[in-house]
Parts: sequence; structure tokens; C-alpha cells
Amino acid sequence: MKNLISIFMLALAMTFAVQAQNDKFNGLDMNLGNLYRLSDAKTRSISPENFTGEKGKGGIADPKDREQRNVANAANAARDLGQGWKVNPFIRINPGETFTLAEIEGPGAIQHIWMTPTRNWRFSIIRMYWDDEKTPSVECPLGDFFGMGWGIYAPLVSLPICVNPGSAFNCYWAMPFRKKCKITVENIEDTRDAMTLYYQIDYTLTTVPADAAYFHAQFRRTPYNESSDYTIVDGIKGKGHYVGVYMAWGVHNNGWWGEGEIKFFMDGDTRFPTICGTGTEDYFCGSYNFDREGQYREFCTPYAGLHQVIRPDGTYKSQQRFGMYRWHIVDPVRFEKDLRVTMQDLGWRYGGRYLPQKSDIASTVFWYQSEPHAQFPKFPTWQELEIN
Repeated sequence: MKNLISIFMLALAMTFAVQAQNDKFNGLDMNLGNLYRLSDAKTRSISPENFTGEKGKGGIADPKDREQRNVANAANAARDLGQGWKVNPFIRINPGETFTLAEIEGPGAIQHIWMTPTRNWRFSIIRMYWDDEKTPSVECPLGDFFGMGWGIYAPLVSLPICVNPGSAFNCYWAMPFRKKCKITVENIEDTRDAMTLYYQIDYTLTTVPADAAYFHAQFRRTPYNESSDYTIVDGIKGKGHYVGVYMAWGVHNNGWWGEGEIKFFMDGDTRFPTICGTGTEDYFCGSYNFDREGQYREFCTPYAGLHQVIRPDGTYKSQQRFGMYRWHIVDPVRFEKDLRVTMQDLGWRYGGRYLPQKSDIASTVFWYQSEPHAQFPKFPTWQELEIN
């Protein structure tokens, strides 16, 4: 009997030990509720002052070191102060060039990205690769990735994306990786002028849960939509969950433009979707044309917003342009095998009739899924990205 009790107590102790090990905090999923918890995660940061994020290697550029002049871009400004001051705070990317912002050995996760790109935000393309994959899981113009698809600054205050005065782009999407992370920016602008980029990528080196999926983002644009349905995203294959979309919507006609419904076709849906919304402004968590007292009203909330309204000719006149976001953070759209998302391009015409429109629509979709992912569509040329 004593032996049985001893075996039972030993098994119970081992169970508690395993549970304690499983409960060990890895420094991910940070929030106010767990901010007090300690972990073995290592905090690192990459910027032009420390291209590798290596410990103890930040701010080492010397304005007097001729061999470092190619990376000491503020050497002249720091010439009276010397090493350790603001010697290399930015980079320049020439047209046609791709610069690798970060190359990190895992496991770990990106926790914050800040940058201030210059030039045309549609012509600067960010790409992200996880675990040595050959094709990117993220491919998008910088402006659209950060909710600035029209190339004009507008405040955006939400949980995963913030754009602050001075065109300061901030991203807080969690981006775990197991082996490696690579982030690049390509300048596809057809000029002689380089873009200037200040940036900082904050990440942690830590264990990654077995059920952690990979972050994805895909951009699409139709300058003159010929279909009553605009395809937000198509061809997603695998298991995962859709977590949001940013849309830059330009209207070519007068009147209210956002009557169309969003549709989520998942896991073998064909003609009819599993999820069907009731209207464009409804999906973006607004109502009745986003209208108060005859005017569009911009708004920003943690999960949804109409943060940008461009009014060249008044409220209901031609050439209106809008920026909207909807983040499915507490209500992700889960799929097991595949996903396609569309939005009807629908307004009003004379006599209370629906008007199939031909709008200028761009979308950036964000989702998590297990790898490998399906191949993305061919990325547009600068001519196809240009805002007219």
C-alpha cells in the first residue's frame, strides 16, 4: 500500500512539474494583465544604428572612421560630437534597390515596427519571409500596410496599427517565427531620387508555441472595378484565421457608395458564402453612410474606423476617397482549408435603385495561417499602383 501511495505521489509531483513547465511565461502575448510576469525572453532591436540587433552593438558608428562613411550618414552633423551620438539614424534606398531591414535567427517574434518612409508610399514595398521560405508571407506597399493607401497623412489610432503626426508608422501585429525572419523594403519608384527611411524593429528571442501560426498580409488593387464584386483576397489555402483588412476606396460617381455586402467564402463554399454582411459601412462598424448632419464623420477605435475622408467636391460629389480598417482581433474569421473574401461595389442611383459602381479599390488583408501558404498573385507594377 505504501508503495502505491509513493508511486501516486511521485506521479502527482511529476504532473505538477510538467504543468509548471508548461505554464512558464515566454514573454509573448503581452498585455496589462500579464505585464508583471518575468520570463527568459531576450529583448532585441534593429535600426540603422544596429543593423543586426546584436547585444552591445548599438550606436557604434564613428563619424571619423572613413571605412564607415558609407553607413555614417549623419557624420557631418555629428562631426563635433563623435562616436556614440546620432551618427547613422537612417538609410537611403535608391530606385530599383531592395534593402534588407532585418535578418533574425529564431525562435522569436516581432513585437513592434516603427518607420517614417519618404517619397511615394505606394512605391515602397515591404516583404516578410518566415523560416527560409522562398516567397514572402507579407507583400504590400508600405502606405497600405499602415493604412495610408492614398499617400496622404491621416491620424490612425487602433490596437495593431497607429499612424502618428509626422507620418510615424507603427505596427503591433505579433509575428512569431521559429527558425528565421527576414524583412525587406524595395523602392520601385521610376525616378532618380532615393527614399529616406528611419526605422526600428523591436523583437524578442524566446520559445514559440507549437500552435502558433504565421502572420500574412496581401495587397490587391483595381483602379476601375469592372465587376459588381471586388475580390479582397482569394486563394488562401490551409488552416488559419483572417484578422482584418484595410481598404482605400475611391468613388468615381456621385452619391452614397457603400451599400455593398462583404462575403466570406470558406472551406469549400461555392456560389453562396457562410458569412454575408449587410453593408460596407456596417462591416466597418459604422452605420447610415457614416453620416452625421450631412457630413461624413471620421472615427478611430481599437478595432474599426473610417480614419480618412478626402473631400475634393463636398460630401456626396465625385472623386471622394476613403480609408477604412476593420480588425478581427476578438472575433477572427477561422477557416480550415480555404478562404475567399469579396465586397460588393454598390451605391445608389436615380429612383431608389442600386448602382453597380466601378470604383478605385485597394485592399490589404491580414491573416495568420500554418505554412506553407499558397502563391500570391503577381505583384502590380508601379504603373498599376499609381494613384490618379
